[in-house]
Amino acid sequence: MDQARFYGGHFLLALPGMQDMRFDHSVIAMCVHDANGALGIAVGEEMEGVRLRDLLESFDIDGGKVGDVPVLRGGPVEPRRGFVLHSLDWAGQDMVQVDRLWGLSGSLDILKAIADGRGPSRYLVALGYAGWGAGQLEEEMAGESWFLAPGDAGLLFDTPTRSKWSAIFAAAGVDSSHLVGGAGSA
Repeated sequence: MDQARFYGGHFLLALPGMQDMRFDHSVIAMCVHDANGALGIAVGEEMEGVRLRDLLESFDIDGGKVGDVPVLRGGPVEPRRGFVLHSLDWAGQDMVQVDRLWGLSGSLDILKAIADGRGPSRYLVALGYAGWGAGQLEEEMAGESWFLAPGDAGLLFDTPTRSKWSAIFAAAGVDSSHLVGGAGSA
C-alpha cells in the first residue's frame, strides 16, 4: 500500500505559467497537509501600506516597541485573519508546530507577546492563507503549477521577502532565471 505524500514543512513555489494569477511568483510555507486538505502561508509579498504596528493598534495593543515590520499577503482565503509564522523558541495557545522548522500561531497571545518583547526571536506576520480541500493540492502538484522545495527556517525568516522565490529555487539547485511557462514538445 502506498503511503500518501504530504507537504507540511515544505515550500511550494509557483512555476511560471501558473494559471491563477493570485499566486504568480508565490512562495507558500506549507504548515498543515493531510488527507483532509492543506493550509499554507504565502511569504513572498508584502502588503502595501500595512505594518505590524498598524495591525497591533487595530487590536488596541501598544506597538511602540515593535520595529518597522511588514505584514505579508498570506493568501486569498480569509484575508482579514492574521497568522504568525515563528521560530520554535515561543509556544503559546493553539500553536501548530511544523516539523522542527517553525510554528504557526493565529491567536492574539502571540501578538501581545511580540509587542511586549517576550515573543519569538524570529517571526513573519501575514493576513490570509492559502487553502486546499481534500485531494486538491495533490491534483495541482500533478500539473505544472507548483515546485516543491524542502522547508528551511533560515530561508523563511532571514531572506528578504522579494528575494524568497529565487533564493529558495537556488537552494534547491534551480536557476529561476531559466524557468519559462508552458509545456514544451519534442
